[in-house]
Amino acid sequence: MLVITGAAGFIGSNLVADLEAIGRGPITVCDWFGTNNKWRNLAKRNIAAFVRPEEIIAFLDANAAEVKAVIHMGAISSTTAQDVDELVTWNIRSSVSLWDWCSAHAVPFIYASSAAVYGAEENSFSDDDDPSVVAGLRPLNAYGWSKKVVDEIFANRTVKQNRVPPQWVGLRFFNVYGPNEYHKDAMKSVVLKLFDAIQQGKRIQLFKSHREDVADGEQRRDFIYVKDCTKAICWFLDHPNVNGIFNLGTGTSRSFIDITTQLDRVLKRNLNVEFIDIPTEIREKYQYFTQAEMTKARDVGMAFAFTTLDEGVADYVQRYLLQEDRYR
Repeated sequence: MLVITGAAGFIGSNLVADLEAIGRGPITVCDWFGTNNKWRNLAKRNIAAFVRPEEIIAFLDANAAEVKAVIHMGAISSTTAQDVDELVTWNIRSSVSLWDWCSAHAVPFIYASSAAVYGAEENSFSDDDDPSVVAGLRPLNAYGWSKKVVDEIFANRTVKQNRVPPQWVGLRFFNVYGPNEYHKDAMKSVVLKLFDAIQQGKRIQLFKSHREDVADGEQRRDFIYVKDCTKAICWFLDHPNVNGIFNLGTGTSRSFIDITTQLDRVLKRNLNVEFIDIPTEIREKYQYFTQAEMTKARDVGMAFAFTTLDEGVADYVQRYLLQEDRYR
């Protein structure tokens, strides 16, 4: 049995689809579904059991002999989250509890970290999991801080060999986009936000640059297609001797203008872009560049090619966003 937390969410539901496709399972999903359409992310899947997050440890205890791995994608994922007590409960304490359970029962543990741990950094995105390196990270918001705290706790435990699962992997996701992100509201990817604006007949708006060395719309991010994220998780499951914290991006930065250019190609539209000022409250901390350092993942053998932004946008739009059923 594979247990996936956050399984009805964006990355989690795509992971369930991939695991089902390669015959891995049975799969237990742990999540809240609420009253929106998040249930549709799993509507096509064959699920063995459903567990609420507050019941996960009791479920694991009752089924310990059958659990082959815990993949922890569940978290408060909003970078604007203000309730720090909630972040401590669901992003920090729940992660540590699952680590402890996996350590006690010798079960592999893979969890979602985030590139938000790097804060305003633009020059180095090192996924070195030495505790001193992790301690030196300076996230810009409480969400990023909660992810850094978890990375730091696990890095310290590993050095001290204190309650460590037989395999542990933390994945610092960069800018992920793709199917099944429709419930994420303000946290939707730039690709989806721009597509929705185009379909609604709105003008495309991108931020102006407030730096002389960067043109308007040429701010750059490492955009990674969600299917590559789930492929990487499956790779780690197949390589149980690989441990540590790893960046998960493509290793290539692309501009926001690049996204509009590809949407123009795929949709065959003559898109007009309007550049607007970066709000003053975030202007001084706005990142102009992110790009995952992927050497560490490549050095341990994760050799598959990542989907380019052009390929990913085309697949996302044609196979999902333009279809009556947009779900994977």
